[in-house]
Amino acid sequence: MATFLYKLGRLAFRRRHFVVLIWVALLTLAGVGAASAPAAGTTSFSIPGTEAQKAFDLLEQRFPGASADGATGRIVFKAPEGQKMTDADNKATVAKTVKALGDGSEVVSVTDPYTTNAVSKDGTVAYTSVRYDAPGMELADSTRDALEAAGESARDTGLTVDVGGDALEAGAEMGATGEIIGLALAAVVLVVTLGSLVAAGLPLLTAIIGVGIGVSTITALANALDLGDTTSTLALMIGLAVGIDYALFIVSRYRAELAEGRDREEAAGRATGTAGSAVVFAGLTVVIALAGLAVVNVPMLTKMGLAAAGTVVVAVLIALTMIPAMLGYAGGKIRPANEKRKAKDTGTSAGKPSRPNMGTRWASFVIRRPAAVLLLGVVGLGVIAVPATQLELGLPDDGSQPTSTTQRRAYDLLSEGFGPGFNGPLMIVVDAKDSADPTAAFTAVTDGIKGLKDVVTVTPATPNKAGDTATITVIPDSKPSSTQTEDLVHAIRGQSADIKADTDAEVLVTGTTAMNIDFSQKLNDALVPYLALVVGLAFLLLIVVFRSILVPLKAALGFLLSVLAALGAVVAVFQWGWLAGLIGVEETGPIMSMMPIFMVGVVFGLAMDYEVFLVTRMREAYVHGESPSQAVVTGFRHSARVVVAAAIIMMAVFGGFIGASDSMIKMIGFGLAIAVFFDAFVVRMAIVPAVLALLGKRAWWLPKWLDRALPNVDVEGEGLKALDAARPTTAPDEDRELVRA
Repeated sequence: MATFLYKLGRLAFRRRHFVVLIWVALLTLAGVGAASAPAAGTTSFSIPGTEAQKAFDLLEQRFPGASADGATGRIVFKAPEGQKMTDADNKATVAKTVKALGDGSEVVSVTDPYTTNAVSKDGTVAYTSVRYDAPGMELADSTRDALEAAGESARDTGLTVDVGGDALEAGAEMGATGEIIGLALAAVVLVVTLGSLVAAGLPLLTAIIGVGIGVSTITALANALDLGDTTSTLALMIGLAVGIDYALFIVSRYRAELAEGRDREEAAGRATGTAGSAVVFAGLTVVIALAGLAVVNVPMLTKMGLAAAGTVVVAVLIALTMIPAMLGYAGGKIRPANEKRKAKDTGTSAGKPSRPNMGTRWASFVIRRPAAVLLLGVVGLGVIAVPATQLELGLPDDGSQPTSTTQRRAYDLLSEGFGPGFNGPLMIVVDAKDSADPTAAFTAVTDGIKGLKDVVTVTPATPNKAGDTATITVIPDSKPSSTQTEDLVHAIRGQSADIKADTDAEVLVTGTTAMNIDFSQKLNDALVPYLALVVGLAFLLLIVVFRSILVPLKAALGFLLSVLAALGAVVAVFQWGWLAGLIGVEETGPIMSMMPIFMVGVVFGLAMDYEVFLVTRMREAYVHGESPSQAVVTGFRHSARVVVAAAIIMMAVFGGFIGASDSMIKMIGFGLAIAVFFDAFVVRMAIVPAVLALLGKRAWWLPKWLDRALPNVDVEGEGLKALDAARPTTAPDEDRELVRA
């Protein structure tokens, strides 16, 4: 592989005009496609194989035209002190609001609180519900504006009025200011690491081009493939981070090759052949982790993972082709590594050896005290991971919104007037198509649920036109995200077998609350198979790269430490509220159901990036004859500075998304940023060299039979030595012309 990539790098360097033109043309094509594509709607949220989804599909079939997936809006009214919502003036205000809401073109129905028993027992709170024929994110802006305007008009009469429901859903805001700050910090780190504005600008430029192609392609295909806003946000987040990092490693290796005295074309080829090989395998681990999300069998997660994986592939291809081409344009503006430092050492310390760099000093320290460093790193991450044992999963609802929002105030008013469970009603679907007496089956289900614990209200069964299916609404006594409500869902489902035996009717529980419970359970069930698949494939890949059993095993165990510590930090901040104010978390609550499996996938891919970049340089030194301990020091001398810079850049990019208003994006940004910190600075910088120092030569042991069976991918660039031996000492005239700066 190193030889192929070496030739590719030299070709891109020589044919730089053609290479850059291709990428600019692809960016233009993707941009035109994104601009001309129809606007995307919401991503369909379905959970195949769950009871809640089965009930939802049954409703679509048995209650046609009911817009089961349509958005719902609620306007909640509270009377002033000393008044009630049943007073004549207040009833007139509500009636006017109901009439105004019914005029919308997308409105299916509007309820009158005085005929639907939607007034609290003390008479102080009432609400009206509006049902639409489209999901929340597909509603026209005029419809959403009309809902808010109706609430504002009622508020002007002196009532306390707030608006809630999924009809107010809109696309997640991207937090542009935070992203700009993240990119600015990344630029500063690149300048400090690479020593020039030109060298620092190349990774930023190529990463932006790669992300532009990836995100524009996603936008162009969003409507056709049912991709939501979160998909492009994830692609942007991952694409920027890996795009900058991959380019950084190749540019850094290019400067090191220049320092060895090679001409610029040769240095570009060598950098692509060696660092580029590491980029390919690091990118493969990220792609495996992201594409592996398909194992969960949740279409939304599958699409997010595949879209982000596609953006990573683009980032790898750009790093392997466009970076060498841009190095050709840069000419002498990119200097050899440590050129200024060498000049300073020559001028001021003649005859004295130069001082080892920070990476060398740190690796030497760890090698002298490997057991202590290993123990401190493992115990430290273990302590931080403790909060993860109290992890509570759920999906965000209006109750997790900041208290400053009208959705949250409406949620609180409903809880105050009707009880906390009113915000999370359960919908029971009774399929009595095979029952001899459907009406008796509906009654049996209703009576059975009334006798359960934690039930406040059970509405009478509402059958369809055929009379073979009915819906029953159950109001729990607890809030939607509580364990009591989850227990109630399981208790209702526990009765279904007896009801089936007695009446031949099937009982299914659905609704937003039940859907969230099933989603969390599905993700929990998929976590172990997902880990086995992703870690197993990456383990095999790393065996091929490192020609070792213990090094990949150490990499996988180190990843588990970092991801558990990151989950512990997420629980401490977003669930417990520790230091929540520092990152703008206004409301604590359960961690999003998809967060653990999503973090496992993304963080595993990123963790393997650092493992590949750092340890391949150690492997290269060991293969070339250095002792195991000296190889560790050599790897750190050449790679530690760049790995640290890459980690800071990733943290800056991910940290920029903490400023997003969407709670999911904020949580993902924080979780990935803190996971990169733990993995890069604790696992890869401390635990990895400590383990390698303790293992010695055993770290690179591989059974002979396996060594013969594995393909030789030549990540260390061993094949380039053969090219050196075969290359004539004097290059032809045309070759000398091509490498002219």
